[in-house]
Amino acid sequence: MSISRAPLMNLVRLKGTPILEQLHLEERLLRASTDNWCIVNDGTNVPTIVMGMSGKPSQLLEVGPVIKDRIPVIKRFTGGGTVIVDKSTLFVSLICNKDDVPSVQPYPRSVMAWSGSLYGEVFEGVDGFQLRENDYVFGDRKFGGNAQSIIRNRWIHHTSFLWDYNVRNMAYLKLPSKVPQYRLERDHTEFVCRMKDYIERSDFVEKTVKAVGNQFAMKEVNLEDIDSYAKGEHVKSTRLLTMEELQEAMASTAQSA
Repeated sequence: MSISRAPLMNLVRLKGTPILEQLHLEERLLRASTDNWCIVNDGTNVPTIVMGMSGKPSQLLEVGPVIKDRIPVIKRFTGGGTVIVDKSTLFVSLICNKDDVPSVQPYPRSVMAWSGSLYGEVFEGVDGFQLRENDYVFGDRKFGGNAQSIIRNRWIHHTSFLWDYNVRNMAYLKLPSKVPQYRLERDHTEFVCRMKDYIERSDFVEKTVKAVGNQFAMKEVNLEDIDSYAKGEHVKSTRLLTMEELQEAMASTAQSA
C-alpha cells in the first residue's frame, strides 16, 4: 500500500524587507514558479500604505497629509482593502497549487475558511480568536487583514498582522464606503487591536510555521536562491503610485467636496 506524501512547501523568512520588494517577490512566485511558498516577513522598513488593485486614493486616503508627509502608496496585485504597514506589522503569505490543497476550492470563501482553520491552530488557547467575514479578530476587534489572488491552478492568500500600530498613522486612512458589518461605523482605532496583547511575536512566527508544516513538508529557501525557482517573464502589476497620481487624487477630492 502506497503512503501519500505531504506536498512540499518552500519557506522564505524575511526581516524588515520593504513591502514593495516583498509584493514583487510574491507576484513573481505566484506567476513564474510552480512551487508552493510560505513567506514570512517580520516588519517592513518604513511606514507605507498598501491598497488593493482596484483601490482609488481619493476614496480611501487622506491624500493631503499623505503627500505632505511623503508616505509611499502602493497598489498591489491582489484585491482587498487598504492598510498602512510598518516595522510593527507581521506579514505571512501562502502561495499554493490548487492540486496540493484539494480540500480548498479556488474561490475566496473556501481559501478564507482554510486559512481560518490554519490560524485557529496558531491561536489555539487565545481567547476570542475567530475569522469574522474576511478578517482575523479577537472578539470584535480586527488584528489581521487578508487579500487574495486566484489564477488558473494557483492562488495566494496573504495577511498583514497588526503586532502593534501607531495611532497617528491610522489618520492617513479614510473610513471606506464598504466595511464589514461587524465594524458598526467604528473608527480605525476603535476597530483594530494590537496582537502583542495576546501573543509573543516570536511565538506567533514559530506557531505559524508549525501549523503550515502540519499540512506540508517544509523546506527553507534563502532569498538569494529564488532565481532557480522562478524563471521567465511574468505580469508585473504591483507598483508605487507617483506623486502626480496622488496630486490628481487630491484635486479630484477637492472638486467633489
